[in-house]
Amino acid sequence: MRRAVLLIVCLSALGFHRADDADPERLAGFMTGAFSSKAQADTDKEFFDVHLHMARAWKDRPGEYWLYVEQAMATALDKPYRQRVYKLEKKSDKVIMSRVYDLPGDPLKFAGAWKKDEPLADIKPEQLTEKAGCAITLLRKADGSYSGATKGQGCVSNLKGASYATSEVTITADTLTSWDRGYDSANKQVWGSVKGPYVFKKSAK
Repeated sequence: MRRAVLLIVCLSALGFHRADDADPERLAGFMTGAFSSKAQADTDKEFFDVHLHMARAWKDRPGEYWLYVEQAMATALDKPYRQRVYKLEKKSDKVIMSRVYDLPGDPLKFAGAWKKDEPLADIKPEQLTEKAGCAITLLRKADGSYSGATKGQGCVSNLKGASYATSEVTITADTLTSWDRGYDSANKQVWGSVKGPYVFKKSAK
C-alpha cells in the first residue's frame, strides 16, 4: 500500500495525469486548424459563412499554450474582423481557463499570421494586452469535449453601443460551437446571433 501511494506521488510530480484530466496540450490540438460555419450557413440563412483560423504561437515556451486566432467573413478573408490571442492555463483536474489578449497596434498587420510556421514570431507575449473579464472557463466533460463561458458582465465591449459581451463555447476534436453576444447597459442584446450559436466545422488536413 505504501509503495502504491509513493508511486502515485512520484507520477504526479513528473507530470503524469489521468486519461480524463483536463489537458491544455490536447485542447490546443482541438483548437488548432481551419474552421468554417459554411455548412450551417448553407442550411440556415440566419447565419453567415465565417472562417476561423487558430494556430499555435510561441511553441518554444515550455508549459505554455498560446493560440493566434483570426476570424473573417468568407467574402473578406484578407480582412478579419476579429484577431485575438488565447492562452490556455490548466486550473484543476477538470478545468482549463482560456485567457484572451489583444494584439499590439493595428491588428490587421498580423492578418494571415496563421499561415506561418511560427505565428507572431516578431512580437512577444509581454506586448499583448489582456482583455480583463473576458476569460472563458472550460470544463472537461466525460466525452472528452470542453464547454464553458465568460463570467457575468465583466467582459467590457463598446461595439455597436454595447456595454459588455458574453461568450459561450463548446469544443470537440472536430467542431467548435461559439455564441458571442453584446449587451447594452440595459441588458438588451445589440450584436451577435439571436437565434443560437455558430457551429464551426474543422477542415480535414
